[in-house]
Amino acid sequence: MEQEKKDIEMNQEPQEEKDPAQADYDQGKELQEAGDEALAASCFHNALVGFEQSNNEKGMANASAQLGDICVGREEHEKAIVHYQRAYDICEKENDRFSLVTLLKKMVPIRKALKQYDEAIRIYLNVIDIYSGYNNPAGTVAAMEELAELYLEMGERQKSADTYKTISSIHKNFKHNLQAQEYMDKAFQVEKGAL
Repeated sequence: MEQEKKDIEMNQEPQEEKDPAQADYDQGKELQEAGDEALAASCFHNALVGFEQSNNEKGMANASAQLGDICVGREEHEKAIVHYQRAYDICEKENDRFSLVTLLKKMVPIRKALKQYDEAIRIYLNVIDIYSGYNNPAGTVAAMEELAELYLEMGERQKSADTYKTISSIHKNFKHNLQAQEYMDKAFQVEKGAL
């Protein structure tokens, strides 16, 4: 029986070799999950070079995003932005809206850490626009909540309150009266300085 199994394996067609860039990328993911950021970064860099050589834009976007994640972990914010922006540009060209939202959400904490609040606000507005375009009220509300918190963090109480009022009106449109009232109360508390 064992000999029969070996014969079957030997007679199989040789499998196509995995693309070396993809192999580097996959190894990078494994190393990253195992907590070895330094070796993972090296693998992602090698994958990026390989994807560039084969003009594999999806691979370039993925490797760039992973390098951005590693830079965030190292608090290398400027480098992270460069990597995320490269991935973003590719995803935008491909009209991959879901990846765009993911990348935008990854950029917000970096912009906040760098005290680039205007850029963080622009990103939130872009995310809200994307969610609205896909008629995704839950995503829109979640992004607006984060924007309201950012305004509050910046000391922009009225903008924060106005954002909570907008969230309230979205809930009201869907006849979510309890949630609508909660956000209206939150807006009132922000205006009073209670939050």
